[in-house]
Amino acid sequence: MYSAIYCSSLAAALLKVQHVALVCPCVLSHLSPITGSVRRTAEGDMNTEFSFSSRRSPVVCLRGCVASSQPLASTVGLDILKRGGNAADAAVAIAAALAVTEPGSTGPGGDAFCLFYNGNTAEIRGINGSGRSPRALTLDFLEGRGFSEEAPPSVFDALNVTVPGAPACWCDAVQLFGSHKLTLQEVLSGAVDLAGAGFPVAEVTAHHWATSLSALRDAGKELGGDLLIDGHAPKCGQILKNAALAQTLKELGEQGKAAFYHGRVAKAIVDVIQQNGGVMTLDDLSSHDSEVVTPISTEFKGVRLWELPPNCQGLTALLLLNILENFPQLKGHNSADYIHVLVEAVRLALSDAQQYLGDPDHVTISMETLLDKSYSHQRAQLISMSRVMEQVEPGPMTGSDTVYFCVIDSEGNACSFVNSIYLNFGTGLVPKDCGFALQNRGAFFSLCRGHNNCVAGGKRPYHTIIPALLTDSATTPQKPKLLAALGVMGALMQPQGHVQVLLNMLEFGMNPQQALDAPRVYVQYDHKANEWLVNLEEGVDQEVADELRRRGHKVNWPITGHQRSQFGRGQIIAVGDWWNPSVTQADGLPRVLWAGSDPRADGCALGY
Repeated sequence: MYSAIYCSSLAAALLKVQHVALVCPCVLSHLSPITGSVRRTAEGDMNTEFSFSSRRSPVVCLRGCVASSQPLASTVGLDILKRGGNAADAAVAIAAALAVTEPGSTGPGGDAFCLFYNGNTAEIRGINGSGRSPRALTLDFLEGRGFSEEAPPSVFDALNVTVPGAPACWCDAVQLFGSHKLTLQEVLSGAVDLAGAGFPVAEVTAHHWATSLSALRDAGKELGGDLLIDGHAPKCGQILKNAALAQTLKELGEQGKAAFYHGRVAKAIVDVIQQNGGVMTLDDLSSHDSEVVTPISTEFKGVRLWELPPNCQGLTALLLLNILENFPQLKGHNSADYIHVLVEAVRLALSDAQQYLGDPDHVTISMETLLDKSYSHQRAQLISMSRVMEQVEPGPMTGSDTVYFCVIDSEGNACSFVNSIYLNFGTGLVPKDCGFALQNRGAFFSLCRGHNNCVAGGKRPYHTIIPALLTDSATTPQKPKLLAALGVMGALMQPQGHVQVLLNMLEFGMNPQQALDAPRVYVQYDHKANEWLVNLEEGVDQEVADELRRRGHKVNWPITGHQRSQFGRGQIIAVGDWWNPSVTQADGLPRVLWAGSDPRADGCALGY
């Protein structure tokens, strides 16, 4: 019954490396109504006990605002705005700065996607910055090496390196959407300075740096010295310098895409891949380019959510909203009824997306059919309020290391941006004298012949990372009014996170920071146990967990400590307080930006 979706090499691969305990650095609320404590060991590292609670106010400002998972990166982005750059310029500056300060999650060796809202024309456009597999990476080739659906390559294998798309996406975002008041070199200068002069490593990032290093070593991998201090993961507050990455970013700023996809960096990438059994060539790199795409969207209770089309999973968030629209009883935040409907809708949306999603150059996907409200109405009829559904086809579930960030500038432009190297530090392969790790996004390919996401040469894999924008559906479709830039990263948690933080604001009147602070739900499929799991973050009532079990759900509660990484981390910048039911919005009033940054990471929102 699950044949179409179980045909994924990723599930088997992850089962083989479960002992590695990969964890993404998108963890735990240490600033919010979500409670926790920090206790230090003799070595100064955080352990998994969190016992204090705090809170964070939403950032409110008038001119421009940035939000990211690292304060130093947010500062770099805000500086670009103050120097005359726009939202796209600042977003690329943040992307590069995060490659320095959070290299386990992101960097030039990964992929990127962005959505851009033009404040003058209200036009929304996107860039698909995901790379393709090497042309030589065919299913026949992998089978010839003895790999199969049941026995895929290790997730760390050099065969899983797809062409890094992030550098091209950065360059294209500045060229297509930027202010043109700053050069690419100026946009990247903040990140170059951070890498060259050094920066103190943030607390949550340091914890996951050490965890990831241990995971890589357990798998027989050794992270490059550019990303270590004397062979060890940096501790919180230790200053890390990465002269190699500073040089790579400097060359990218001076020469553009050619600095990465040709010459020194390209040769170093191919060398390290081929030395470790991979098949990428210089031609694979030199032929890469970004793709400008038209976003997809759906309307939900007066707002319109915008996502990027496949090969990324933005479709899942839209399918989920369309199903939930059929349940007007979405009342009682994190109540048993609310979570039950959410979980069942997630299962349906994921099964559809996993069935149909893939590289659109290789798969014919009818977006109109899938996003038609009548289709989602039919799917919603499968949900019973009293009992869990039977026989819902699951998709492959795993963790992911990603950064999401957003910017809104004084001209009303908005940039929603996401950057990732997939699992923490990707493959762990670091090209010589380049200062970054290479992604392992190819691990998401299926090795099942005929599957939509089956591996093939020159193909983009199913992609989990998704940025989002929100507009007012009461305005004309040709000129939508911007309401927010938002996103929640974390593999297949991402569409679930998008919808949960949106509902927190739209249905329950939370401001952006409150919407990110609130405990979340993560629905995943346990392939080993052959069952769906409902993970509930600490803060959800025990009575709710018990009632969900009574309805037939397999519930993990409470999820605490660093296990909260599975709930992702997000950023939101909203235009006005439209979520507040007691406020009547009126034209002519000063535009106030409201922003929040996820407490499960080290970051913050900043404005001026």
